[in-house]
Amino acid sequence: MKYKKELEEKGFSVENTVFSEEELDSFIDIIENSHKKYAIRQLVNFKPQLLDLVFKNRQFVSLYQSVCDENYFLSKAIFFNKPSQSNWFVGYHQDMSISVKNKVEKDGYTNWTSKNGQLGVIPPKEVLENTITFRIHLDNTDETNGALKVIPKTHTKGFIRIDENFEKENLGEEYLCNVKKGGVMLMKPLLLHASAKSTSEFDRRVIHLEFCNKEIPMNWLERKEICY
Repeated sequence: MKYKKELEEKGFSVENTVFSEEELDSFIDIIENSHKKYAIRQLVNFKPQLLDLVFKNRQFVSLYQSVCDENYFLSKAIFFNKPSQSNWFVGYHQDMSISVKNKVEKDGYTNWTSKNGQLGVIPPKEVLENTITFRIHLDNTDETNGALKVIPKTHTKGFIRIDENFEKENLGEEYLCNVKKGGVMLMKPLLLHASAKSTSEFDRRVIHLEFCNKEIPMNWLERKEICY
């Protein structure tokens, strides 16, 4: 399948027509009832009905099945919004931290964090290599409102050190991921990605879902089986 091949080769893939206006309105109604403007972590823990609605869409299920088998489960869910005229940017990084239930010291698990009572840790590379992110776009996303910039194929380079010596030009050509409202971007967590400031009058709202097929000693905080 196209998506699996692009994920393996480039680290990302985009399908621009998945969810209808009606479905997006349902997502937004659920999310906006939370009274959180910029981000909601543990999204599905707080709004479990959201995952059910996502998997009612047969096109999304087909997309999911093209890259994930029956061993995959939800490992993380976040709602992000970059509101109109947002003056912050996010520099190049990899999504390395996972959310866990318990602190268990284990070889290969490093950089423990605790934010708002939520434990995070960087797992062995194998865990992240077996994770796939689905970004459901609730708005048209382009260069004016913080569309992701990525450097293709960097997901194959393991953990990349981002410091004063980091030069993205040495890792390949930057690509801007424009995604239409209702579209889905698939990506590997170790793909280098960034986001510019917004100069638009429009929000950039995204439902960020991560799926993995690896169990961990400290147990996943947000683990949910997938039913469709």
